[in-house]
Amino acid sequence: MTTSSSERGVSLGMPELPAPAYPDDVRARLETDAREIIARYPDSRSALLPLLHLVQAEEGHVTRTGMRFCADMLGLTTAEVTAVATFYTMYRRRPSGDYQVGVCTNTLCAVMGGDAIFEELQEHLGVGNGETTDDGKVTLEHIECNAACDFAPVVMVNWEFFDNQTPASAKRLVDDLRAGRPVTPTRGAPMCTFKETARVLAGFPDERDGAVESGGSAGPASLIGLKLAKGESAPARVVHPRGEAPRDDKPHEPSPTEHLSSHDAPQDTSASDPAHPAGPAAEEGE
Repeated sequence: MTTSSSERGVSLGMPELPAPAYPDDVRARLETDAREIIARYPDSRSALLPLLHLVQAEEGHVTRTGMRFCADMLGLTTAEVTAVATFYTMYRRRPSGDYQVGVCTNTLCAVMGGDAIFEELQEHLGVGNGETTDDGKVTLEHIECNAACDFAPVVMVNWEFFDNQTPASAKRLVDDLRAGRPVTPTRGAPMCTFKETARVLAGFPDERDGAVESGGSAGPASLIGLKLAKGESAPARVVHPRGEAPRDDKPHEPSPTEHLSSHDAPQDTSASDPAHPAGPAAEEGE
């Protein structure tokens, strides 16, 4: 005796219908921009990443319609476009907020307080990872390292840096974003919406006053290797261990193999996990 699929509780479903097309006026505008992007590359397929940013700038996330548009413009299959759009985390696959608030929870930021910031923001905003507030303003997520360890813990809003954050400062930040109050990144370009950011990432100029002049966001600690490579070595300096007063005698001139910072010294970390605070590292044999 055989049983039908419905009797077994199996739903075969219907094939998904093709994605709808953009309205004619939107399509015409996007095609103009897309052709400008494609013309930058000797191989049109190389234009896929900026084209995905272009359609993300239109709707705030990469829709099936957007992927169909990219496929049509580049002569690819929607499967090929989908494979790329789902690989990179910068492309959103569902509606999201005007401001993407990302808390770095990789190792250094986490132990410096990133875990605590992310936990408190979830409670403060009433959302989980990747979720958006009811007003559509803020999408919260934890993010991977953004090469700003010298400013840990770091919060990013639409890929702009907010350095040396605390739970209190991070909550003020999201409250200001939701209230429409001016917010200024620690470094880099002025704040704009996620859609505006996506258009810049597609390769179009940021025409806001002062945006280009304020670009460039690497900190001094991140640039020291480049300066050394150029022969711009800084004079040696001695950083005294925390809690130790500077000596009055002539400072010791460290050799190139000696550390110039006390950051290697065992010290308390921020209470990123209040239930299990981390203490100073013990010396071997203690």
